[in-house]
Amino acid sequence: MKSILREIGMIARALDSISNIEFKEYDLTKGQYLYLVRICEHPGIIQEKVAEMIKVDRSTAARAIKKLELHHFIEKKADKQNKKIKKLYPTEKGQRIYPYIKRENDHSNKVALSGFNDNEIEMIFNQLQRIRTNIEKDWEYVKKGNKRNY
Repeated sequence: MKSILREIGMIARALDSISNIEFKEYDLTKGQYLYLVRICEHPGIIQEKVAEMIKVDRSTAARAIKKLELHHFIEKKADKQNKKIKKLYPTEKGQRIYPYIKRENDHSNKVALSGFNDNEIEMIFNQLQRIRTNIEKDWEYVKKGNKRNY
């Protein structure tokens, strides 16, 4: 059996490494750009939803979000109905950097998919979504403290 997950992992790590290097000049490190993008695209999102979108545990998300807040990329605001709920919003600084991050992502997509026609790209996208959906079931299961049977 071909090791598809190894290939996906190598692609993800290479792109993450490139992004971490390129975004270092903006004081965005260790994947913080992923959080900033989700918050810019979903202003008012709560921390738990960001963690779910990125597929990380709550404590990992909390650390990254705290650093973004300390560097003034985002701000937390209390919900108007429930003051315990803190919603996340990009600051002006975060909004200024978002287009640069988006351009980098678009460029990486273009490079990764060069030589593929529209039908191939659609097929790859659909197959990767199916893979993600399959994995999400295990992710949810393990996240709740369960062990998978190998």
